[in-house]
Amino acid sequence: MENHELVTILIAEDDDGHARLIKERLEAAGVNNPQIRFRDGQEAWDYISRSGGAGRQPDKTYLLLLDIRMPGLDGIEVLRRIKSSPQLKKLPVIMLTTTDDPREVDTCYELGCNSYLTKPVAFAQFSEVIRRLGLFLSVVRITNLDGK
Repeated sequence: MENHELVTILIAEDDDGHARLIKERLEAAGVNNPQIRFRDGQEAWDYISRSGGAGRQPDKTYLLLLDIRMPGLDGIEVLRRIKSSPQLKKLPVIMLTTTDDPREVDTCYELGCNSYLTKPVAFAQFSEVIRRLGLFLSVVRITNLDGK
């Protein structure tokens, strides 16, 4: 079994329509990895940081698709927490958001995001962005947080 088959895709997205489209388009691109969706940044952070002992499993490999604009804890703060944690900083984070403000793009890269994708407003263009992301994910190699 190839490593990319073991990667669980974490999706932090508060918009139900966007979350459904991401799931469907990834699957249409042949990416059938397990997916876990979070409706806000706090839910994602609690899972990733294992708040309360539940959530992310240390021996599993994860990739986070992270929206910026979410209620409560926003994506930039989740990214900041992940990349400032010695245990979590290797977690690959792809920002997937409608925000294309150059200052926010710069901030995300300065904090350590691995990639920044803007979700187009038009359905067909959004679908194409996710399809291309799926093709990328089908060939990328990701190690778990322990470096394995």
